[in-house]
Amino acid sequence: MRLVVSRTWKALIEDRVFGHAAELGFYFLFALFPTLLCASSLLGLAARSAYRFYDKLLDYLAVVIPTQALGTVLSTFNETTAAATSGKVTFGLIAAIWSASVGISAIQDTLNAVYKIDSSRSYIVARLQAIGLTILLIGVVTLGLASMLLGDYFARIAEHRLPEFLLRFAAVAAVKLGSWIVASALLALTFAVLYYWAPDLKKRRWHWLSPGGTIGIVGWLLTSFGFRVYLHFSNNYTVTYGSMGAVIILLMWFYITGLMLLLGAEINSQIEAAAAERILTERIVDPVEAAHHSTSSAGFELSPERPPES
Repeated sequence: MRLVVSRTWKALIEDRVFGHAAELGFYFLFALFPTLLCASSLLGLAARSAYRFYDKLLDYLAVVIPTQALGTVLSTFNETTAAATSGKVTFGLIAAIWSASVGISAIQDTLNAVYKIDSSRSYIVARLQAIGLTILLIGVVTLGLASMLLGDYFARIAEHRLPEFLLRFAAVAAVKLGSWIVASALLALTFAVLYYWAPDLKKRRWHWLSPGGTIGIVGWLLTSFGFRVYLHFSNNYTVTYGSMGAVIILLMWFYITGLMLLLGAEINSQIEAAAAERILTERIVDPVEAAHHSTSSAGFELSPERPPES
């Protein structure tokens, strides 16, 4: 354990993970507003007639995005929702997929650096894989949101249909817990898909929940919560950056997101490297020990008997 921690820390410095996380943070920010344009175009019509659905989605955003940055995101969301048209749906979807695929391409490059791989994919192949991976992840995220929305929907049904208090409370808690478990499993799937497909590995091994993925997910949730607590008690960003404070906060949160993603990949890389070195060492040591044992046995058998002492 200590060896993996030491090797991971050295690799974080050598692979310039902190710099690559800043690169990912920029691309995540670059992909955010085209994605919001697409989402607002799709949800704008529903939001005008189904405000509860709209509010629930905003509640889910507020779980992880810092409150100070959420206001800027929501104001942009509301502006684009008010002007939602069918033409913007097509344009927003294409722009969102293309912009998000730029972020996935950055993840491909940074994970190749983490795994110390020289990519053999051409630009076109890498770009097509990034677009396909983007569409797949959009589907996973959509399923995650759908699970939480359905959980709230069935919880409201249980509240109105079950007369007994304890049974109603247990049913609501079970449904909401189940929906968050499904959403957490889909979050783990997102990390697993990125770790499996993004780097140009020659031999791929699927891990639904790897050690690095677990640490990355838990670290992302804890650091997001810690960042929210820090911003609650400190308002230095607004004082220092003025009206740009919300954008800087959002960029910092994206930086944390990219850092946790790369940290998990680095941990997986070092665990795999340590395991490969151990196997290689065993393969080298075992023949040497076998040869030494064979030589010792032969020497024992060929050694002449000592005559009995008179």
